[in-house]
Amino acid sequence: MVKRSSGELLFGLRIDRSLQASITLQVCAALRGLILAGDLSPGRRLPSSRSLAQDLDISRTTAVAVYDRLLSEGLIEARTGSGSYVSAQVGAGLPQGIIGVEPPPEARTARLSTAIDTASQRFHQRLPHPRQPRAFVTGLPDFDSFPLAIWARLTASHWRSSRNHILGYAEPEGDPDLRRAIADHLRANRGIACEAEQIFITAGAQQAFDVIGRVLLNPGDPVWFENPGAIGARNSLIACGADMIPVPVDDEGLDVAAGLARAPAFRLAFVTPSHQHPTGAEMSLARRAALLRAAYDCDGWIIEDDYDGEFRYDGRPLPTLKSADRADRVIYVGTFSKNLFPALRLGFYIAPPPLVDVFSHVSRAFLQGVSPDSQAVLARFIAEGHFATHLRRMREIYAARHLAFAEAAAIRLDGLMELRASPAAGFHRIGTFRHPALSEPAVVSACEAAGLIVSGLDRFRFGPDPCPAGLVLG
Repeated sequence: MVKRSSGELLFGLRIDRSLQASITLQVCAALRGLILAGDLSPGRRLPSSRSLAQDLDISRTTAVAVYDRLLSEGLIEARTGSGSYVSAQVGAGLPQGIIGVEPPPEARTARLSTAIDTASQRFHQRLPHPRQPRAFVTGLPDFDSFPLAIWARLTASHWRSSRNHILGYAEPEGDPDLRRAIADHLRANRGIACEAEQIFITAGAQQAFDVIGRVLLNPGDPVWFENPGAIGARNSLIACGADMIPVPVDDEGLDVAAGLARAPAFRLAFVTPSHQHPTGAEMSLARRAALLRAAYDCDGWIIEDDYDGEFRYDGRPLPTLKSADRADRVIYVGTFSKNLFPALRLGFYIAPPPLVDVFSHVSRAFLQGVSPDSQAVLARFIAEGHFATHLRRMREIYAARHLAFAEAAAIRLDGLMELRASPAAGFHRIGTFRHPALSEPAVVSACEAAGLIVSGLDRFRFGPDPCPAGLVLG
C-alpha cells in the first residue's frame, strides 16, 4: 500500500531566491509567523519534511533544518511515528503585541451596496430551526419516519459509479434524470403539464425566488405579496429591489380586488394558494381565475409557492394554480425540504415556455448547479417509487397528528385559544387568542422560557392590514 502524506498544504509560503537570507531562514520565518499569528493553530499537523520539500521545491535537507529550528524554539513538537505538530503551548504566555495585527484606532463600518443596504433595513428575521426539533416548531418534517436505509443504499450505489460521472461539475439547470423524474411526478400527482426542459433545480426554494426576482424585476417594480405572508420569500424579493405591495388575505386567499386597487400594474404576484402561509386558507376558484386574469391583463407574472401542497388529509391534494394556467403566467416553485428533509437543500421551479430560454441562459452564465450526488440519488428515489410510497405513508402519519393536535387543543386550550377553522392540510395550525389578557410577545416569551418554539402571527405581517393576535403552531 502506498503511504499517503498528510498535514497542512503550505503552497502559500513564498521564497525569494534573490535575497541574501538563506532559504532555511526564509521558510523558518514564514512558518513562525503563521504559528504566532494563529493561522496554524495548536495541534495542527504539519506536512512531512518530504512533502514540505516537494511543495516548496526545496531540498529535503533544508526542510529538515527548518523543522529542527522550530522544534528547538518550542513552536512545534515531534511525535514518533506520527509527524510534526504545532505545539500545544503556543500562545500561552506570549505577549499579545506579537500575535496578529493591531486593530485600527477607529472601527470602520463596512460599506454595502446601495441595494443591499436599503433592503437589509426591511428584512425580517426568519423562523428559528434548532438542530434538535422542539415542540411546535414549524416547517419540519418527521425525521424518524424517513426511509434512511433506502436513501443510504441508493447513495452507496451512486458513489460506486464512474468517477467521471460523480466527481465533475453539475449541470447548471439540474440533473437531466431528476428533471425528468420531477416532471413525471408533477404530471401524475399535481396535474401540471410540463416538460423536463422547463424544470430548473435550485438549492432550495429560497434560491428559486432569488433567481426569479433577479431575472424579472427592476428596482422599484411592484410585487403583490400576501399579508400576512412567508418571510423568506419576502426577503428574497426585497433583496431584488421589489416594491412590496401588501395584499390582504381572507378565507378565500389573496384578495385580488384589493391588490388591483393598490397596484393594478404589478410585475410579480407571490401566492401560496394550496395552503396559504401562515393562515392556512385555500385560494378559491374565483380568486384563482381573477388572479390569472389580472396577471394576463398587465403582462405580469405569478410565483406559486407550493411548499406543502402534497399534504392534505381530507381528500386529494388541491389542484395547483399552475394546472389552471392557460396563458403561461405562473412560475411554479417546489421544495423537497418539507416532503423529504431540509438538509437535502433541493428545490425547483417550472419556467413557463416563454421564459425557458432566458432562465437556461442565466443558469449557464453564472450558476454552478446544485450538488450532483444529491440530485442523482433523489432522481433514483423518485423513479423507483420510493418517493410516492414515502408521501403516502407521511400523509397517514400527519393526518393522525393533525387530528390528535386538534382534539388536545380543544380540551387544554379551551377559553384561551381557538384553532382557526382551516383545511386539514400542511404542518401547522393557527390559534387565535380568546382571553383578553393574552398578548403575542408575552406568550411567545413564556413559551421560549419553557423550551417551546412558537411564532406570533404578527411577525408575518408587513403592511397596514389588521392581523388577529395568535400563534402559528407546528
